[in-house]
Amino acid sequence: MYWGFDIKNIDKRVRPQDDFYTYANGAWLTKTVIPPEESRWGSFTILRYKTEHQLKKIVTTTKHPLVAGMYRSASDMHTRNKLGAGPMAPLRMLVRDIKTKKDLLKILARLHVLGISGGWGAFIDQDSKNSSRYLLHLWQGGLGMPERDYYLLNTPEQKRVRAAYLKHIAGLLKLLKFSSAGIKHTQDVVMRIETALAKASMKKEDTRDSEKIYHKLSAAQLQKLCPAVDWRAYFVHTHAAGVTTLIVGQPEFFKALSKLLNTIPLEDWKVYLEWHVINDSASALSAPFIQESFKYISALTGQKKMRPLWRRALGATGVVGEALGALYIRKYFPLASKRTMDALVSDLFDVYEERIKNLDWMSPATKRKAVFKLRAMSRKIGHPKKFERYTGLAITPGDYFGNMLRAEEWHHRKQMRKLRKGVDRAEWHMTPQTVNAYCNFNLNEIVFPAAILQWPFFDAKADMAINYAGIGSVIGHEMTHGFDDQGSKFDAKGNMKSWWTAKDRERFMKKATLLVAQYNEFEAAEGVHVNGQLTLGENIADLGGLAIAWDAYQRYLDKKGRKSIAGITPEQRFFLGFAQMERELSRPEFTKTHALTDPHSPAPARINGPLANFGPFYTHNKVQKGDKLYRAPAKRAEIW
Repeated sequence: MYWGFDIKNIDKRVRPQDDFYTYANGAWLTKTVIPPEESRWGSFTILRYKTEHQLKKIVTTTKHPLVAGMYRSASDMHTRNKLGAGPMAPLRMLVRDIKTKKDLLKILARLHVLGISGGWGAFIDQDSKNSSRYLLHLWQGGLGMPERDYYLLNTPEQKRVRAAYLKHIAGLLKLLKFSSAGIKHTQDVVMRIETALAKASMKKEDTRDSEKIYHKLSAAQLQKLCPAVDWRAYFVHTHAAGVTTLIVGQPEFFKALSKLLNTIPLEDWKVYLEWHVINDSASALSAPFIQESFKYISALTGQKKMRPLWRRALGATGVVGEALGALYIRKYFPLASKRTMDALVSDLFDVYEERIKNLDWMSPATKRKAVFKLRAMSRKIGHPKKFERYTGLAITPGDYFGNMLRAEEWHHRKQMRKLRKGVDRAEWHMTPQTVNAYCNFNLNEIVFPAAILQWPFFDAKADMAINYAGIGSVIGHEMTHGFDDQGSKFDAKGNMKSWWTAKDRERFMKKATLLVAQYNEFEAAEGVHVNGQLTLGENIADLGGLAIAWDAYQRYLDKKGRKSIAGITPEQRFFLGFAQMERELSRPEFTKTHALTDPHSPAPARINGPLANFGPFYTHNKVQKGDKLYRAPAKRAEIW
């Protein structure tokens, strides 16, 4: 009998009280082989792979000019191979023709418009303290490796990735016929500049702290902070003319950047910038450049084989993602799915409100504000009401590189136009075909694209234990983000504003500190531990998602009655479904990179971590003192 979980995947040699993740998934983990084209393989990636096959049927048959045009130009390796590095040559010449620092900054601005990285980043988002308006945000950047510590630490993993990066620079430059001396010079210059930028960068744990990255400055204050850049000219060149107020994420970075621009020779900056043009362009060029770029990706992720061309070309259609999304939901997202999801979400909101009202650590005053925020939280399910039409975007057959540049500029201009408009509360930041979900603090909303509403998260034919444990905990996870260590700093209108009593905030952070300590103990791979501070928000959300989904499922059982399936109780099925949702194998390289850079904990920790803090899990799995998942009541982080 099918009920959404295959009991053959259970490893009965493992005690559920010691390691529930491996108990529920162990047989699957043992018999499954990661496909060579993947760095990890599990519930999310399998569903993404299934969705890609659904999308393939659309992109290979549609007559939509932008979707078909983008896919075909990316797939046309005959033309791309014939052109070689040619499409990138004009960008390289722009850099090589730089004569003055003024030229350097003008070209840097132009490259930012075209999606080429260098120096720093700029984007449009809401003002976190006045969520009714958009502001320009400046952010640290300019690195070729994933994160600052890869430049600054000398642990084995950082050294390994650093060596791979140097090899990557050499590999791409060889294809461009650089001499050995030229390659060595570029490596030295790039590493020197990027290491200096890394030293000036804010630590990753701090970049997720909403208060530490909020610095509202006038254009004049920014000019004083970072005088080496003519910011007025930069704003003009990036279609943001007239900016008078903006948010600077990391003022110390921009202060240091100004010194670097004045002390590092112009010729070195040209070498650095040309490298970023080459590196960011390589995957849109011919096969040798794609293969060389893949070697570096493989070093970071352990992926053994490049994904087939159709999958890579499908990725390129992301630049017209909503056009493809409109086609996707017409074919694969029935109205019944949306209605079921609407009802499930409403059910979980009711449960969350009840949980807030029953909290023993929060004062009545803060509870009232928490309930007010929850009731004000909007939910977007499936797809946007209106889809982007991409008016004015030109997609030309046989010009994949040009198509990508034009698409980048089109999106950049669209973003900059927001500065002259009110906040668009209907905007989506994910396409309907994305297997994911998110919470937006500034809009006080949770969003669930159509593609995630499939097994193992949601399946109309499955036992409801699986649906509540799957999509129910995902919904609860995103709701809880609005009340995690950062989301809880934002009020019902999406403004960063303290709405807690000082005592309540203190009690909340005391519980959060328990989670930091707990997750710091998880070893993701040999010598690499989970970063409890970096992953705190996601860990709080995982715990909240579990608790809310559980309560909602208990309500469902009270209405519909309890019955066992194959001798497994409804509650036991719920926990099996919860563990199945995060089931995943990953390659050692990916596991390490993920643990060092990602705010999500590794899969085993995302199951065993929340369960070790959850009372009903102890009851239904007879967890006792001495079991590995047992935590003394005083150490359990029961938050939401």
